[in-house]
Amino acid sequence: MSQPVQPPNPPQQPFGGQPVEGNPYAGQPGQPAPAAPTGNPYGQQPPAPTGNPFAGQQPGQGAPFGGGAPFAPAPPARNNVLLGVAVALGAAIVAGILYGVIAGSIEREVGYAAVGVGFLVGFAASKVGGSNPAVIAASAVFSVGAVYLGQLVGISMILSDVAQIPFSEVVGDHFDTVTKAWSAEADFMTYLFLGLGAVAAVGGAKKAG
Repeated sequence: MSQPVQPPNPPQQPFGGQPVEGNPYAGQPGQPAPAAPTGNPYGQQPPAPTGNPFAGQQPGQGAPFGGGAPFAPAPPARNNVLLGVAVALGAAIVAGILYGVIAGSIEREVGYAAVGVGFLVGFAASKVGGSNPAVIAASAVFSVGAVYLGQLVGISMILSDVAQIPFSEVVGDHFDTVTKAWSAEADFMTYLFLGLGAVAAVGGAKKAG
C-alpha cells in the first residue's frame, strides 16, 4: 500500500516558534514586540501626588512664577549720622546732670562715674547712628562736655549748701561764681576725668558697633 507523499517544502513557522495568528504579542515584521504584562496593575501608573506642589522640582530650581528663591529681609541700617549725633547730645546732657548730682551729694568726683558717662554717651549714639567716625567723634566731644557739666552741677550743689541758698538761684544768678570756683579748684584729676570720659565714649561706641 503506498504512503502519502509529503510536500517537498513544508511551511515554516515565524521566528520565535509562535504562530502569528492568534498571538497578541507577536510583533509585526520590522516592529519590536510589545512588552508582556508584569502582573502589577500599578506598574505603569504615574506616582501618586504627595500634596507638595514643589516636590517635583530639582534642587536649585527657582520658585514658581519666576520669582526666584525667597530670601530673608536685610536688617535695618544703622547709619543715620544726624540722629546718632542728636542722641549723643541728649545722652550727654542727661548723664552729665546725673554725674553732677552724684558728685555734689558726696562732695567729690568719682573716676568710675566719669567713665560711665562717656561709655553711656558713646554706646547710645553708636547704637542709633552706627559706627560712623562722625558719630564717634561727636560722642567723645559731648562726653567731655557731659563730665564738665557734671562738675559744674556738683560745685553748684556744694555752693548751695554752703551759702544756704536754693540751687536754682546759684545756677541762675551766680553761674559766673560757679565757673570761677571750677577754674580755681581744677587740678590734674579734674582734667583726667574729662579725658576718661572721651576715651570711654570711644570704647562705648565700638562696643555698640
